[in-house]
Amino acid sequence: MASRPLRILVLLTDGWGMAGGIARYNQDFLTALAGSVTVGDVVVLPRWANDAAAGLPARLVQLAPHPDRGSYSVAACKQALSRRYDLIFCGHLFMAPLAAALSRLARMPLWLQLHGIESWARPNLAIRQAARRARLITAVSRATRSRALAWLDCEAECVRVLPNTVDERFSPGTPPAALADRLGTQGRRVILTVGRLSSQERYKGHDRVIEALPRIRSRYPEILYLIAGDGDDRDRLARVGQRLGVSDLIRFTGPVSQAQLPDIYRLADVFAMPSTGEGFGIVFLEAAATGLPVVAARGDGSTDALADGKLGTLIDPDAPHALAEAIIASLDRGRPTPERASRFAFSHFAAQVDHLVSSRF
Repeated sequence: MASRPLRILVLLTDGWGMAGGIARYNQDFLTALAGSVTVGDVVVLPRWANDAAAGLPARLVQLAPHPDRGSYSVAACKQALSRRYDLIFCGHLFMAPLAAALSRLARMPLWLQLHGIESWARPNLAIRQAARRARLITAVSRATRSRALAWLDCEAECVRVLPNTVDERFSPGTPPAALADRLGTQGRRVILTVGRLSSQERYKGHDRVIEALPRIRSRYPEILYLIAGDGDDRDRLARVGQRLGVSDLIRFTGPVSQAQLPDIYRLADVFAMPSTGEGFGIVFLEAAATGLPVVAARGDGSTDALADGKLGTLIDPDAPHALAEAIIASLDRGRPTPERASRFAFSHFAAQVDHLVSSRF
């Protein structure tokens, strides 16, 4: 343990105030880090960030974002060399070469965070060399850890699992009637998926849910598939629905704010996202905490998020009709008792962060 509180420089892609799974993980991690008894100042340099004036924890300062890679590198170098830091935390594998160079120049240890598919395939030599310089590497799930170990060529102990946590805002409740009216969920049985509609993230499985709708409709004619989120793949998904004759069963919410998200979950009867590329999948925890039955695919970080099936149903993504049958079975059973597993509570997450900081640096 350090003899004095640590001063930490944090390099992130998505800073405080951004949306998305990595951004939410970063925000939870920064809150826990700033609350550690072994930590003094935390200075965050993000590539992207919204207005973060409100809600920043004490002892945490977020600098102006630098979306341009070149200007970001310059700003990071200036920050690392102009002040004395005890530790540099790198929040994304693609930033590891920069973080490793600063670690070497400023003579401070490196902590590297791994999220999902960016770390599953063998990266280039510069990234591999940078990652091997890290004193500590943490991964959001066992799936990410095991795939990273395949190319890191290090002892298993060099990568620790530090899973997501779930916000206490996600709990059972009644959504506002105005929201239900606007999205047309009144009197419907609702399947929900939450996530970006990105052409780069088709592994999330929206297509598979749409393809399952005809079979689900035969059991539940009042079914509605609510797709929460937006992105460049929305029009293609709408065309998939048209081709299968289920356009009337699909509703797109458009962009959803973090403030509105808990009520979006409360509109649903089952959460389904048969993703094959999740590093972890915070949305599974949010759905379970809201009291929804959850259906996910086995094989990626979803297995960790659902505690090996204790918090939901894990299906074989390649098995014909497995998704439709799992959704129908979930609707037949109804809502489970909301599961807020202690392993995913923020207090446990914060304790893990504190232990890692105090024991490794």
